[in-house]
Amino acid sequence: MKKIFRKFSTVSTALLLGAVIFTGCKKEDEAPAQARVLVVHASPDAPGVDLLVDDQKVNTAPLTFSFNTGYLPVNSGSRNIKVNAAGTTTSVINANLTLDPSKNYSVFACNRLASIEAVVLEDNLATPAAGQAHIRVVHLSPDAPAVNIGVAGTTTNIFTNLAFKGATAFTPTPAGTYNLQIRLASNNAVAFTIPPLTLEAGRIYTVFARGFVTPPTGNTNTLNVSVINNN
Repeated sequence: MKKIFRKFSTVSTALLLGAVIFTGCKKEDEAPAQARVLVVHASPDAPGVDLLVDDQKVNTAPLTFSFNTGYLPVNSGSRNIKVNAAGTTTSVINANLTLDPSKNYSVFACNRLASIEAVVLEDNLATPAAGQAHIRVVHLSPDAPAVNIGVAGTTTNIFTNLAFKGATAFTPTPAGTYNLQIRLASNNAVAFTIPPLTLEAGRIYTVFARGFVTPPTGNTNTLNVSVINNN
């Protein structure tokens, strides 16, 4: 009886140890949950920058004004994001972000260099309905007042009273080509006519206003827009 008990005890211990080892290996082998982060350089007087996640540089070439990184996979949870002047350890933005797994984010480095800051938006990339696109507008011109976004040739505004650092939701819009204008919210006067914008069915877009209404001496980054394809 003692021999049987010892054998059973030995087998049980081996099975338990195997289960622990297997469980440990499974957890080690599982990839950490990730979010996706897209970073945009929208500061019109800032030099090229490097992006660091938890002090690890993730770009291979300096990110310059009006350009973006595309979506980068980043481990979810609390992450430290730094934006450094390219090739230096000087951080112009140092922010801690909490990233939820499987979600998408856009981080805009905006404002004048002396006051540079991050605008962080969660990106809803749900598939548009048939025949529709989704469009979002972000106001990142540091010296522009609140604006409307309207259709050229009409007094119709699609988005209204969008202030600096403000963003609309992704809005369903019929696919097609649009002639849009940035208008002053105060009187609907046209500040800038956006080049014809073609929205394809099923696609998701961010249009961001950037640059200066009145650039400082030597700066040529005048008010304009850039378009990001989010999917």
